Amino acid sequence: MIAVLKPDATREQIDNLTAWFEKRGLNVQLSVGEISTVIGLIGDTSQIDVDLLEGLDIIESVKRITEPYKSANRKFHPDDTIVDIGGIKIGGGHFQLIAGPCSVESKDQIIGIAQSVKKSGATLLRGGAFKPRTSPYDFQGLKAEGIEFLLEAKELTGMPIVTEIMNTNHLPMFEQVDVIQVGARNMQNFEMLRELGKTDKPVLLKRGLANTITELLMSAEYIMAGGNKNVILCERGVRTFETQTRNTLDLSAVPILRELTHLPIVIDPSHATGIARVVKPMAMAAAAAGADGIMIEVHNDPVNALCDGAQSLTPEQFEDVAGMVRKIREVITA
Repeated sequence: MIAVLKPDATREQIDNLTAWFEKRGLNVQLSVGEISTVIGLIGDTSQIDVDLLEGLDIIESVKRITEPYKSANRKFHPDDTIVDIGGIKIGGGHFQLIAGPCSVESKDQIIGIAQSVKKSGATLLRGGAFKPRTSPYDFQGLKAEGIEFLLEAKELTGMPIVTEIMNTNHLPMFEQVDVIQVGARNMQNFEMLRELGKTDKPVLLKRGLANTITELLMSAEYIMAGGNKNVILCERGVRTFETQTRNTLDLSAVPILRELTHLPIVIDPSHATGIARVVKPMAMAAAAAGADGIMIEVHNDPVNALCDGAQSLTPEQFEDVAGMVRKIREVITA
């Protein structure tokens, strides 16, 4: 249930109403926007008399929310959430480019790529230290050493780092990581999501390859219900009957999610398509669709990459894509 307050509601009136709700065992979320103030109620609201609420002087309107996700729901939080990552903001009109290799292979590799993508306009550095691979014989990542190399690249470039977590037991190793990525295969690892809800670190939550938009939002709800509101959603393609690309990039998710949630939305065209030459047009389309960020895999030597070389751009190709994305952003934000 949400209650929209009148513009002239005083702080004292809001506090009194909040205390009244809390006495009835409800979790109260207050969202103060530019246009209106909304009180969101989570819990058993069947005991609340809507007519009684609407009769209060400070209440503009009352509405029951049928969607199972509450904290992630735009109705609870009308204004876009802006996630601050060490001074780099995403959401609410703030757009960011996230770039780096699928997997951290060496210190020189990640530092060299970090320096290149930063020059081209990337603001966050991605790189896998722990790698979920379909085959147990494929490269699984450098693990803790990979995180150390990422942190060295961050120190040299000033770029916040994004890397994927595979197990909640690894959380102590992620203390200095700026954004914890939850991969598609872990989108419904609810125990992991609960643990991430206890942290205050931004979480980049990828949509599962066979999951609906509602299921993605419910996974975000697990994190937010634990107290962590710094969630960034990532569309990385879903599995369909099409075999020409690795997955099918669902760009319609951007406007749909924009209606349903206040959380920032990032597009990953690299994992979605699995084909380097297709990344550029999909990145441009993602920018045109209104995404808050784009995450692209960049490798200094894709042919010899230990992981996902076929979908990785060279630094020179990334510079070209970044330039085109900036031009599209200039048009749609003009």
